[in-house]
Amino acid sequence: MRVTAIAIVLGACGSPPAVDVTLNGSGSTFQKAVQEVAIDGFTRVHPEIAVNYGGGGSGKGRQDFADQVVDFACTDSPFPPADAAKAKGGEFIYVPTALGAIAVAYNLPGIRELNVSAPVLAKIFSRQITRWDDPAIAAENPGVALPDRGIVVIHRADGSGTTENFTRFLEQAGDGAWTLGSASTVQWSSETQAGMGNGGVAQIVQGTEGAIAYLDHSDARASGITCARVKNRAGHFIEPTLESVTTAGPGITFDDRLIFDALDSAVPDAYPLIAGSWCVAYLAPKVAAKGAALEQYLTYVITDGQPLLAEIDYAPIPAAMRERALAQLGRLP
Repeated sequence: MRVTAIAIVLGACGSPPAVDVTLNGSGSTFQKAVQEVAIDGFTRVHPEIAVNYGGGGSGKGRQDFADQVVDFACTDSPFPPADAAKAKGGEFIYVPTALGAIAVAYNLPGIRELNVSAPVLAKIFSRQITRWDDPAIAAENPGVALPDRGIVVIHRADGSGTTENFTRFLEQAGDGAWTLGSASTVQWSSETQAGMGNGGVAQIVQGTEGAIAYLDHSDARASGITCARVKNRAGHFIEPTLESVTTAGPGITFDDRLIFDALDSAVPDAYPLIAGSWCVAYLAPKVAAKGAALEQYLTYVITDGQPLLAEIDYAPIPAAMRERALAQLGRLP
């Protein structure tokens, strides 16, 4: 039997190596699990660099970054142009990090399989459909004994890239049924309930029979919540899985800033509610040493960190996108 030795380099008197640089980030709760596994793996290799990440939503992350409260931020949607112009640190880059499914989670005891299309989702979340046994839901679920009970809609309370991607999907694929617009926050009906972060939404769904919500698949699965199959552009009802997200990757196109839209893929076996997520970093950070450390960290996230994503139900970014992202990171000091 071969024994592999793992060496830990210690400083003076057997203490751990001193931390030379600390990086602080905030933002997307959709990407929080991605950051957690990346930070764990990176700091094992680079104990001289500490990385901290706090959620709070994409909107909070973008604001923290614009105000230079943090060294980097994570977001599931790009800065609105007017907000980008207000970033106090000047020019910044987008670094794509992962692809993930936005799950449609529900709490209906006894019903383990449920099909929903974008038009039906649009009507449910805008309160045009308010009961589970509505004919429109029944038509997509033949043979399923849908309960005669009201639907409890749960959404995000905070500014959220997950909300923006979910509502954008309803705009794109909802056949005109969605009328509330698409943004990190929208004007939800007073009849709905709100949770902070994807974790907060999951907690409400768990404790509320008749509930339906949107949240990242990683949190939904970790919470043991049942997820619906969503109708894709090819007309297939697809379950959110690592495979149904990964298969859409090669078909994604992106612009010079590495901004892309992964929603409503034309790939026949792809799950239609796929979101991308990015980290943003200033090209001229206030502390040059932090720029060098951030380049090391984000390089790890999009190289050695990519194989770690499968364990938390996220898919890697496509190879062509990764190569362009590495070139972007080369611009950091």
